[in-house]
Amino acid sequence: MIQYYADLTRLEMEHLDRANTVVMIPLGATEQHGSQAPLGTDALIAGAMPEYIKAELEKADPGYPMLIFPVIPVGFSVEHLRFCGSISFKPDTYYHMLYDITASLAKHGFRKLVFLVCHGGNRPVVDTVARQARADFDILPFVLSSGAFFHPDVQATISEGNTFDFHGGEMETSMAMAIRPSAVKLELSETGYKTAYAGKKAIRFSGEHALTWMGGDFTTSDGRPIGIGGDPSGATAEKGRIILEISARELVPALLEIRDW
Repeated sequence: MIQYYADLTRLEMEHLDRANTVVMIPLGATEQHGSQAPLGTDALIAGAMPEYIKAELEKADPGYPMLIFPVIPVGFSVEHLRFCGSISFKPDTYYHMLYDITASLAKHGFRKLVFLVCHGGNRPVVDTVARQARADFDILPFVLSSGAFFHPDVQATISEGNTFDFHGGEMETSMAMAIRPSAVKLELSETGYKTAYAGKKAIRFSGEHALTWMGGDFTTSDGRPIGIGGDPSGATAEKGRIILEISARELVPALLEIRDW
């Protein structure tokens, strides 16, 4: 049965089969997503994804034993701090906060944790926490990425001619529109280009050979830092719903394996 961690009483928690219950911890961020999408885009996604996951999981296993932890709305977002409104933990602050949550859960007898990463910049710190926690507490901390952005049906949502879709672009803006349409100001959309990496062949902004990107590396056509990639103006709530549904569906096989681990 999928429930929300914070909804349970202390007595209900005591009676739970904690050793076989999966605790999902949604990890968001509060950072700029261009002029059109809200600062809380990743936190909105982190709040919505468990609902979509719940709907998909209940088709496969109505009794799936999971608790959904409250969303962590701030993460490691140093790449966006030059843009007004962005908030970031330092890596060690974020590490210790997640480690302490993990230690508390382990103390209460939980053995299976899922860190649901809804902001890619969180991943390096989360991987480190998961590895250390597994060694320290003999638990199973899994790390899952929430967005199936390279799935062909998700890629098909990108507007023709929008050849580069990255942070704060069409897909993320669509997801925000599906969750909180009133927070999106699509009429303010501007296109972001990977200006700092233009013409580079060996070094990219991510991957095996990279200069870790900062928001200022992505600019408008006239060179003004904008910190997003691609043209978000084609975003729609329907596209966002498709992305969220497919992303949730793609996580089900991993979650079923975690149940049986």
